[in-house]
Amino acid sequence: MNQEFIMNVLKKLKEGKIEVEKAYEILRDLPYFSIEHLKFDLHRKIRRGVPEVVFAQGKSYDILQKVIVEMNERKENLILTRLNPEYGYNLNKKFKNSDYDEVSKVFFLRNKRVINKGRGKILILSAGNSDLPVAKEALLCARYLGNEVELISDIGIAGIHRVGDFKEKIHSSVCIIVVAGMEGALPSYIASICNKPIIGVPTSIGYGANLGGLTALFGMLCSCSGGVAVVNIDNGFGAAYFATLINRDGKK
Repeated sequence: MNQEFIMNVLKKLKEGKIEVEKAYEILRDLPYFSIEHLKFDLHRKIRRGVPEVVFAQGKSYDILQKVIVEMNERKENLILTRLNPEYGYNLNKKFKNSDYDEVSKVFFLRNKRVINKGRGKILILSAGNSDLPVAKEALLCARYLGNEVELISDIGIAGIHRVGDFKEKIHSSVCIIVVAGMEGALPSYIASICNKPIIGVPTSIGYGANLGGLTALFGMLCSCSGGVAVVNIDNGFGAAYFATLINRDGKK
């Protein structure tokens, strides 16, 4: 459901190609559909330019399967995040038009071709390979939301000379998502060498004093380098969403 779809329905109604009752039947579920206690927001794609993405953690297999069936019938794409591997493999096997990535725990139901709506490339930098689950969540969500996106991993602060090999990609990107655990220093450094918006993603990776990602979060929030925005701990999806809005430059 998007602006083009609604305009097409109204145009057909105006031209007398469909009756008022048929137009009502098509549009009546526009705000949302309900499955038990879940209410899926169909209108979000129109309001925000980005459809609802389902946070699968804590939801039952039955509920998730029903949402997928409903979106399949509507011929719409669907993203699920934090989908555990048992559910992911079973749903991927059941729905042939789907993909599931075990590392990021992202599930994608594909009914329409994903169109690149961005003005350039989103670059994702992962400090360490241990941060890859979060970095890949950002990568896949950004890609499925219609962006050109690239991931470069294992260029953390302990070997900062590695960043030098990728400066051209850094300077040619529209915005940069920087994923880091431990002390979370990498976003500050990346912000200091370019004029791109930086989205810091602290991860819960690290030893005891990392405090489950709080140390990385506080470090990014206290960045001395300007132009660093920070999302919640391990929130690759949130970073992808924010980067999508930047890449579209306010356009839906």
